[in-house]
Amino acid sequence: MKTDVPKQFLEVGGEAIIIRTVRRFLEYDSEIRIIISVHKDFRIYTEELLLKSGLADRSIQLTEGGNTRFDSVKNGLLLIKDNSAIVGIHDAARPFVSNQTISNCFKTAVNKGNAIPCIPVNESLRVTDQDLSQAVKRDHYKVVQTPQCFRVSEIKEAFLQPYNPSFTDDATVLEFAGGTIHLVEGNIENIKITSPFDLLIANAILTNE
Repeated sequence: MKTDVPKQFLEVGGEAIIIRTVRRFLEYDSEIRIIISVHKDFRIYTEELLLKSGLADRSIQLTEGGNTRFDSVKNGLLLIKDNSAIVGIHDAARPFVSNQTISNCFKTAVNKGNAIPCIPVNESLRVTDQDLSQAVKRDHYKVVQTPQCFRVSEIKEAFLQPYNPSFTDDATVLEFAGGTIHLVEGNIENIKITSPFDLLIANAILTNE
């Protein structure tokens, strides 16, 4: 983003992205427990945001983020004591996840042990190898989103393995540990805001909600 603060603290429609994200999960379940992994330099900033937004009295805990997503998630998992519970791991910069997507993930994870939201690929795809490229069938591919939901006992065990640069998300951590991933339907508005162009899309989504 080339901004002074991480992208999740930027505002969309007058409110920080991370606060909008938290509200989505509270709208799904007002009693849901939320753990936020945040860089130590922004812990107080996050606490002030929660207070300003009227969320400080909710069941929200903060823990220190790590050098990688893997470390940050692992730190968050350490605060969960009920290994029989279901945890949803979500990107703070995805403030437009729908209630239906959250429900799809949690309910499927209860039945199958995990659930990963995905949407179809609408663009043509090509695989490249140095100077060569070849068309591939887009029907064979999905765009992966969050929340990625897991049985706590299983995802905690998966995070005991050493970090691997191939871990692009939490599903790959479980997969490397031998787990089978279950896909559910996501929602197209559930974008991850990572660039100035994404901010334009986010404001357009807000205008049409």
